[in-house]
Amino acid sequence: MGSVQTPIGMRNSAILETSCGFLLQELQIIWDEVGEDKFEREKVLLDLEQECLEVYRRKVDKANISRAHLHQELAEAEAEFTHLLLSLGERSLPGRPEKRAGTLKEQLDSITPALREMRLRKEERLNQFRAVQGQIQKISAEIAGNSDNATSIIVVNENDLSLKRLEEYQNELQRLYNEKNERLQQVEKYIDVIYSLSTILGKDSSAIIMEVHPSLNDLCGITKNISDKILDKLDTTVESLYEEKKARLDKLHHLGKELLNLWNLMDAPYTDRQPFSHVINLLSVSSSEVSDPGSLTLEIVQQTEAEVKRLDQLKASKMKELFQKKREELELICKKSHVEIPSQTEMKNIINLINSGDWEIDHSNLLMSMDEQISRAKEEAASRKAIMEKVEKWMLARDEERWLEEYSTDENRYSVSRGAHKNLRRAERARIMVSKMPALVDLIIKMARSWEEERNKVFLYDQVPLMEMLEEYNMLRREKEEEKKRQQPWEKKKVQSQVAVERDNMYASRPSTSSRRIPNKSCNGGLDSPMPVNRRLPISIHQFRSNSINSGNQAISFINDGRKMQRRRMFGEPGIPPHSRDEASSVISTHSGPFSP
Repeated sequence: MGSVQTPIGMRNSAILETSCGFLLQELQIIWDEVGEDKFEREKVLLDLEQECLEVYRRKVDKANISRAHLHQELAEAEAEFTHLLLSLGERSLPGRPEKRAGTLKEQLDSITPALREMRLRKEERLNQFRAVQGQIQKISAEIAGNSDNATSIIVVNENDLSLKRLEEYQNELQRLYNEKNERLQQVEKYIDVIYSLSTILGKDSSAIIMEVHPSLNDLCGITKNISDKILDKLDTTVESLYEEKKARLDKLHHLGKELLNLWNLMDAPYTDRQPFSHVINLLSVSSSEVSDPGSLTLEIVQQTEAEVKRLDQLKASKMKELFQKKREELELICKKSHVEIPSQTEMKNIINLINSGDWEIDHSNLLMSMDEQISRAKEEAASRKAIMEKVEKWMLARDEERWLEEYSTDENRYSVSRGAHKNLRRAERARIMVSKMPALVDLIIKMARSWEEERNKVFLYDQVPLMEMLEEYNMLRREKEEEKKRQQPWEKKKVQSQVAVERDNMYASRPSTSSRRIPNKSCNGGLDSPMPVNRRLPISIHQFRSNSINSGNQAISFINDGRKMQRRRMFGEPGIPPHSRDEASSVISTHSGPFSP
């Protein structure tokens, strides 16, 4: 047949030829015996040859089919292997030769283990994808609030099972885990805040949480709903609790201030104040600082409201006493500041209204009017404080100046008597104070002028213009200095003669052993019988306009007689006896420190 025979094929062919030849010989013998004609013999031999060809053809076709199947299996295995490599994202499998060699069965046998391994890898990768995607679906359902319907069919794309795709799913899963944890933390924070605010406000926190969603209660034993809707409801609930907390605290602040005002106005005893001390403590606390359980309960607010209402009713019956105390407070402030009490007519009208017993009057407005007057009086006193301190120093220094003038006219001031050394020391201190008085007066004038220019009104001291007082003092001081200069030569001679006489008397009385001492009723005996000096100005000039705190620039006019009388009383001119000195003058007189303006 023209094909190349292998040794085995040649041997088989030889055997076949031998068998066929033997059979043909046997057939020839049979034909000879029978006498078969030549035509029949050729026909039989042709049929035999045709049948042999058919058998060979069937065998070859079968072999071709088998070879084709092997080619198909090998191609399918190669295709599947390539597909698995691509789906798993791998370039090749270690240990598998890249080039094909050997027969088809050998090639198929070489690829089968690699294909089996790739199938195992695919199954493992599929399981990983199913697990990750299952977790993603579950957590996504929890975040969406559909945890009850989280079970669903997981579909994995088998065409993309690469590690890169798996890593993307794992990253997505990690992100969802983080988001879930953050939401759980937010829910826990909201629940903690609800518990805290509920204890402060005296509310049932469990009922509030159950109203948001039953799953948020740990006793229910179900997965907590962490959806956006629940978070929004929690946030709204917390905001409403914060607003209620602030509203209650603001109300308690208002009620607490009213309580304080009513207690102070009516001098409420400690026993009445003690039950509401926690309300007063809240006045200085902001909403964020209130954390004590039960400090803002509705019961506390209602009790405080009831107490304020009770005190308001009680206040109406004690308004007369309250207004009297306010009036005394205002008079005391004005007295200390040496200003006239303002609006006396208005205060009399207020007292008359209270005495009338008409309880329809708005007492709070009347009391507010009194408080405003007291506030203005305090403001006025504060603005006058620095000047009044200097004026007081000047008044005390003026007392010492007056005492020094009287002491200087005492003829026995240098005599040896009891307490003389104390008077000498006092005189020395008085001279230092007197030497600083001009500077002090100038400073007071400067401060008073600045005060008047700033407020556009006259500075009055017990209804007397302070500037006029100081100018009168400066004028009298200059007159006294001129008079002193005129009398200085005569005084010097008088002192010298007096010293000589006392020296002679001292030498003449030295041999005497008598212990009898003649009492001295002059200035040297001032400690036994202090000389009265007054440092306060009497209010004797009624021709001035009232120095009301609300008054503006006032025009001051003096009556000549009153002005002269005021000057005599103030500065001790001849013909008017000295006034009594108060204790403050004695305290200043014994002060050994420096005297500064």
